[in-house]
Amino acid sequence: MKVVLFCGGRGMRMREFSENIPKPMVPVGPRPILWHLMRYYAHYGHTDFVICLGYKGDHIKRYFLDYEEWLSNDFVLRGGNGSGDVAVEMLNTDLDNWNITFVDTGLDANIGQRLVAVREHLAGEEMFLANYGDGLSDCPIDVMVDEVAADPEIIGNFLCVPPSQSFHVVEIDVDNRATDFAEADSADVWVNGGYFVFRQELFDYIRPGEELVYEPFRRLMDERRLLAHRHESFWMGMDTFKDRQELDDMHQAGAAPWEKWI
Repeated sequence: MKVVLFCGGRGMRMREFSENIPKPMVPVGPRPILWHLMRYYAHYGHTDFVICLGYKGDHIKRYFLDYEEWLSNDFVLRGGNGSGDVAVEMLNTDLDNWNITFVDTGLDANIGQRLVAVREHLAGEEMFLANYGDGLSDCPIDVMVDEVAADPEIIGNFLCVPPSQSFHVVEIDVDNRATDFAEADSADVWVNGGYFVFRQELFDYIRPGEELVYEPFRRLMDERRLLAHRHESFWMGMDTFKDRQELDDMHQAGAAPWEKWI
């Protein structure tokens, strides 16, 4: 099943990195967050990727064209004793069976427009996966796929997670008086986690220029053809330098829930 990865945004809240590299290339350990996402999908057998490029897309192309396999794999170095004949024998490999399609989808296009721009690369796929490209999770993507496959009336399924930060949910009456509030994590509040499963019919619900999760999702909701997969285990978006540091700390400690391949 093909995986569409949205990698064209500017990542303005990650300016410490994004002035030089696109947000999906911000490192978590020795590899960019984009690589971690691709390894996550590959763990479930999904190794055919369509990358929607935009801002500094050349950095992403160059990274994979000059891919340094040894950074995240064990290897044997032979002849490294000054003889001049050096050979590297990889003991493991990351992406030997990956197919990656790189598509320039525009500098300022929204997610819906980027998805439409790669539609031709999804031809023949009854279902496909998609991801915002800036959040990591241990969500069971195989279960999400099965939920869509089980009902031909369902066109989409998207990950819903509790808010990643605590804020107050306020109740307001008709006179604009605040009547009560609760911490979001104690209320039944769910936010879009950016992991999607779609049928091809999704494209029939997207009009020119529309964002993915507003008008198209509303149409699907009105027809009760959109599932929301509640996930209360690990999910973390990388929106700030602090988020990146927390993800990096988990990786360095060997306690990264999304690294299902280990």
